[in-house]
Amino acid sequence: MKIKQIADLKFYSNDLDKNLSIKEYLKTLLETLWEEKECFDGKRPFGNSSWDYDIIRCLIKNNVIEGTLDEDGNVDIYDSEDSDKIIMRVIKQM
Repeated sequence: MKIKQIADLKFYSNDLDKNLSIKEYLKTLLETLWEEKECFDGKRPFGNSSWDYDIIRCLIKNNVIEGTLDEDGNVDIYDSEDSDKIIMRVIKQM
């Protein structure tokens, strides 16, 4: 799958309580960083920890990375190096 296609994948963000693309999510994350500046909480940018798992779940569901989800649909096992590389490619492409 091409990077632009990955950036356009839609998913539901629990923290933001809406459907959006990976690209839109990353834009919102950057906007939050810029607005909050030194008060930005990298561990909980939208209120909860594990905020990156919404994107990871999307990558797994769309077979972009290898991984498994548990019976509740939460991220169980995944390759963090692979997912980080892909998301960095999406960010650089934006």
